[in-house]
Amino acid sequence: MKHMVAAAVLLAAAHAGAHEPGGMIEWPYVGGGQAQTKYSTVGDITAANVGELEIAWQWDPKEAPLAQYGTRPGPFQATPVMVDNVLYLSTMYTRVAALDAETGTELWTFDPRVYEGGPKGAGPRGFKHRGVAYWSGGDERRIFLNSRDRLYAIDAATGRPDAGFGEGGSVSLTDAFARPVTRFEFDQTSPPVVFEDLVIVGSRIPDRLQRKFDPPGTVQAFDARTGERRWVFFTVPQSADEFGADTWENGSWRFTGHANVWGLMSVDVERGLLYVPTSTPSSDYWGGRRPGANLFAESLVCLDARTGKRKWHFQTVHHGVWDYDLAAAPNLVTINVDGREIDAVAQVSKHGFTYVFDRVTGEPVWPIEERAVDTETDVPGEALYPTQPFPTKPPPFAAQGVSLEDANDLTPEIHALAVAEMKRFRLGPLFTPPSLRGTLQRPGASGGANWGGAAFDPETGLLFVRTSEEADTNQVCVNEGNDPEVDVEYSNNCPYGATLLMYREADGPGAAETPESRLGPIPLTRPPWAHLVALDLNAGEIAWKAPFGEGSPEIRAHPLLNGVELPARLGTLGNSGPIATAGGLVFLGGGEPYLYAFDRATGAELWRGATPGRTFGNPMTYRARSGRQFVVVATGRGADAALVAFVRPE
Repeated sequence: MKHMVAAAVLLAAAHAGAHEPGGMIEWPYVGGGQAQTKYSTVGDITAANVGELEIAWQWDPKEAPLAQYGTRPGPFQATPVMVDNVLYLSTMYTRVAALDAETGTELWTFDPRVYEGGPKGAGPRGFKHRGVAYWSGGDERRIFLNSRDRLYAIDAATGRPDAGFGEGGSVSLTDAFARPVTRFEFDQTSPPVVFEDLVIVGSRIPDRLQRKFDPPGTVQAFDARTGERRWVFFTVPQSADEFGADTWENGSWRFTGHANVWGLMSVDVERGLLYVPTSTPSSDYWGGRRPGANLFAESLVCLDARTGKRKWHFQTVHHGVWDYDLAAAPNLVTINVDGREIDAVAQVSKHGFTYVFDRVTGEPVWPIEERAVDTETDVPGEALYPTQPFPTKPPPFAAQGVSLEDANDLTPEIHALAVAEMKRFRLGPLFTPPSLRGTLQRPGASGGANWGGAAFDPETGLLFVRTSEEADTNQVCVNEGNDPEVDVEYSNNCPYGATLLMYREADGPGAAETPESRLGPIPLTRPPWAHLVALDLNAGEIAWKAPFGEGSPEIRAHPLLNGVELPARLGTLGNSGPIATAGGLVFLGGGEPYLYAFDRATGAELWRGATPGRTFGNPMTYRARSGRQFVVVATGRGADAALVAFVRPE
């Protein structure tokens, strides 16, 4: 922590003035509001003036690898919140910062020092975190940070921990488990949600843990003032008489974990309903010792926000073996279908579907059909589920399944290489099972839609979602027992991995690579590999679909593409998502060193502004006390990270 006295003075001054009509408009939650619509009523930036945007300020988190702990910061993915002209956000190392919303001046920082625990659990790409939650009650204003295995309450004015919360300002997130859980087995990346006097957090058990008695996924609620745990909901039943236990055959609920809630949750504040998206159970690609549908994995679950009791649920993937987590926040929307106004919840998925339900009853707005799928498998012990749910509306927003007709055809040589490589794998439609030889699945494990989620425009009824549509491999192989954290018989830790490359020599997956033989990275399927899609939720149809991103520099500069006239937008893969504004614009970063703006009505690309690094976070926007609209996005990774604010010149 630093600059405490100065920060307190600045914040007191910032909170002193009255808000003038038509003045400041905040962004008080990571998703804009508790409904996670990612929509702002600020409409000062429009198609007519978006081209005037320029960088107003940048803020540097100043985080770097720490050799003494073996840690390193990963991509900067946080979306700030803005309240009373102050931005609050988390960094890669889950430090919390407060910044002046006009200038980017740092007011205070708080450091939970999570890096001292070492890198385990942070993942191979380094530490990352996506935001904080703001809560106020009476004269109290707190920033809540869920970091690794603890929840912190921080005074919003000073950056000091709230001494009255838990143990000196924090509480453990792992005390509710039946057996001890270390911080290496538990992690957090998405911010909490707040409701009344509750702070509610999900869970992230790292995918690398693939063993019996993994920790199950949880949703936990804590008293915002004291830190007392009010309730806990386990996503895997914890006793034989719990609802859903019978979907874990052979009593596999007793020892199966994960089914995490690592994405953002949503809250219907008026009704006191919490919407929870869950992920795949352990292990992601082999379910041989967890036969059955496996509730509540890969489900949208509606809970009573005050008690944690289940109201309704819908499972989007039965017995998941494709890593098709529900990673995106559910969007709480009001739509008009055939003259009937419906308060609905829309859940976009990694596998390219949008599931739309009545928010209260859980009834689908349009029919969702259980259809027979391929269950033929060469993986010993695997018993695949015979049907999967297919929404009849809206249509899939991402390409699904792989055939030889989908082979990359940028040039005849690339097409021949792609076809030859694809023939090594099992091909088929969505839900084609994993295999020992490797199955090409599309969307890949990153989506479709990932944690960036979708944005909803209430004026038009359009839901905007960014897609990644590259195929990747779903291969399982015999576990050789080299990893003490993996005890499944079959895992995805295969020699060929999950990266698709083209080879000049027909030497097969897993063969030794040389600079002469390796030709990647060129996706095997034809471009574009990413889109921005607008779904009309009143009609249940796709309104438009526009290619997103120019494609990676490595692809565009590939020697096989020398002299080839390429499309301007090959499509850029990534996990972040869009926001929508009353100015008729959709803003999206998405993995390139640019921030883009699109016309909400047509999908026309109107502007892109250069950023100092690749954009990794969801953007946000607000009107500051000065009356100027800012658009802010997190960019870069590690030492190159920066929070960048765009504004029109005065």
